[in-house]
Amino acid sequence: MYNIETQSQPTMYFIGVSTSQSSIMRVFPLWMKELGRPEIRLQGADLKLHDEPGRYRQAVAQIKYDPLSLGALVTSHKISLLEAARDMFDYLDPHATMCGEVSSVSKSGAALEGHAMDPISAGLSLDSLLGAGYFGPNRADVLCLGAGGAATAIVLHFVHKPDAADRPRRMVIVNRSAGRLETLQKMVGALKTDIEFDYRLNARPEVNDGLMAALPPGSLVINGTGMGKDLPGSPVTGAGWFPLNGVAWELNYRGELAFLRYALDQHESRGLVVEDGWLYFLHGWTQVIAQVLKTRIEGPLFDRLASIASAICSPALPGRAVPERLREASRPLKLGNARLR
Repeated sequence: MYNIETQSQPTMYFIGVSTSQSSIMRVFPLWMKELGRPEIRLQGADLKLHDEPGRYRQAVAQIKYDPLSLGALVTSHKISLLEAARDMFDYLDPHATMCGEVSSVSKSGAALEGHAMDPISAGLSLDSLLGAGYFGPNRADVLCLGAGGAATAIVLHFVHKPDAADRPRRMVIVNRSAGRLETLQKMVGALKTDIEFDYRLNARPEVNDGLMAALPPGSLVINGTGMGKDLPGSPVTGAGWFPLNGVAWELNYRGELAFLRYALDQHESRGLVVEDGWLYFLHGWTQVIAQVLKTRIEGPLFDRLASIASAICSPALPGRAVPERLREASRPLKLGNARLR
């Protein structure tokens, strides 16, 4: 039924869209050497967005049935893969069940496990970017463009923040298709939160410009659409105004990155903090590797891995200046100063 490749050495997979272009293909061997596991290799598995269910099941079967296939990081296909292959997993963690997605495929003995790591990696990235108590004095909102797995993770991160000063007053979620919005709305409806949610079905960047312009000062704007990397274009236009003294977070760290370029154009005039997806990339990968290898990657070890990755990647945000109000909160991001466009 499945075409299983018998691997000759321990193999981890990267299930994505254009995996050969990712810097992880160069970074991974160096990370494995640092972790004392140089025998483990990384193999890309490129699938089309919203591919046929059988393609997702084949990718999962390869890991499930080959002894030397250790696990995988899943990007761009987190929801579609679980929808197609849910019955093949022996265990799903609570985040995977709640979010309806998996970003990590791993094994525990003969059992195949699925974890949704994005709430953890997105949370670590947001905490570094914003710092503690950001929303308390600012009364700022969040505009999240895209309602996929990353948006779900970000919502969960904010909803579960125990301190009200760490939660936005309002989150506006925009998506081009109704299905993902409805799924996210259903999930939020089952949670207890004081955050006001506003769901918008929209595919026109100029409409998103209007939503962005209406945000209060200090607000956070997130590109979680995949546009600029897996898809062409940007969810906003070059004529849109980012919030004054706000934060623009592009979840991608490579590709055309039009959203990032538009934000950088307003960095000085709007007092805008601009961040790409490099730190998100680092946390995402290290969290999944830790799960697959059954180890812990944090503190000084995470710093060493971040430094290794930064040393071999070209800058995408060279010479970035951070306004004084966020300098301390953004300090950990210096590990990601070397990035890929």
